[in-house]
Amino acid sequence: MLTGKREVGTSTAEKAIMPSSDSTAVTGRQHSMPDPDQAWAAVVRRDRSCDGSFVYAVKTTGVYCRPGCPSRRPLRENVAFYVDGTTARARGFRACRRCRPDDPATGVHEMVARARTFLEQHIDEPVTLGRLAGAVGASRFHLQRTFTRQVGVSPKRFHMALRAGRFRSALRRGTPVLDAAFEAGFGGSSRAYETAQGYFGMTPALYRRGAPGVLISFATRDTAIGVLLLAATERGVCAVFLGDTRAAVERMLADEYPRARCSVAASDGGTSFDRQLRQWADDVSRAVEDPARSTDVPIDLAGTAFQERVWQTLRTIPAGQTRSYAALAEAVGSPTSVRAVAQACAHNRIAVLVPCHRVVRSNGETGGYRWGHARKRRLLEAESHARSGRKP
Repeated sequence: MLTGKREVGTSTAEKAIMPSSDSTAVTGRQHSMPDPDQAWAAVVRRDRSCDGSFVYAVKTTGVYCRPGCPSRRPLRENVAFYVDGTTARARGFRACRRCRPDDPATGVHEMVARARTFLEQHIDEPVTLGRLAGAVGASRFHLQRTFTRQVGVSPKRFHMALRAGRFRSALRRGTPVLDAAFEAGFGGSSRAYETAQGYFGMTPALYRRGAPGVLISFATRDTAIGVLLLAATERGVCAVFLGDTRAAVERMLADEYPRARCSVAASDGGTSFDRQLRQWADDVSRAVEDPARSTDVPIDLAGTAFQERVWQTLRTIPAGQTRSYAALAEAVGSPTSVRAVAQACAHNRIAVLVPCHRVVRSNGETGGYRWGHARKRRLLEAESHARSGRKP
């Protein structure tokens, strides 16, 4: 487990990227200027752990580089330091063709990719932040800040999500809870139970057994885009599936919770929960037909911290509007995590209410959709017509 504790003292690499008292506004955000002496020491060392913290520009060549650039070292008096490439270009410098300081495929992106690979290869053992930083050649401070900005969660949370995924897979194979906990790298069942409550919404034993005894009620409705199934626990709607037939959507629910007590809500009368569930199903099916209608339906959808941020942000996109995956990544505060945002959309289990259909590609193409491209296009067309006041 990543601890994130800082050791006494600060490494030279960390000092080189620590904020100084001077700052300058760059693209609307405050960035700290690097300390010239510490930055120069990093350049002399060709310290790749400082890549992404600042760039240095050589006055005699008109080029700016990463601290770790392998090119010949310039004379100190010919060097100026800037917070990033944008600032250096504004001063008339151009990017180095050798170290490519602005190339997203290198530098900090490469560092984060190495960190993710390392965590994926060490799921079943503790990984401190210091160990991870040493493995990728970065300071703890720089790695923690950069990883969180790009991935959307800290290295610790990312590592925990990987463990939770392995734990889930082991439980689904029928592995006993304690064995599954050790297989996933938990020190014991207590830590595994704590994690499972956050990621599964139930205890590991219940999940392993296919959620036996958990009451999930559902109702189906025919809509213009196929059969809609709405399922709910006592805490709210946990699934809205779309499919071609009732059998297909009921199978989706059974696959997710194979031993839960899934029952059809009474079509008439029944308990107060049955009546409430039928009302929710009616509201969501009407929203498919008439997107201008407002729906106030509680949801019970658990995921990783990053997934929940994405899903919550999706619910703020008005009907009739769309966002690109890049814009959504920017909205959740992680502009470089476009792929992770797309994966969060793909794992959304609540269609329509969590409107992942409103996310499209930057070139305007509709992109993928868990319940089919044709359904996504129909939803978007209906919402566009409703917004403009035209009939589809």
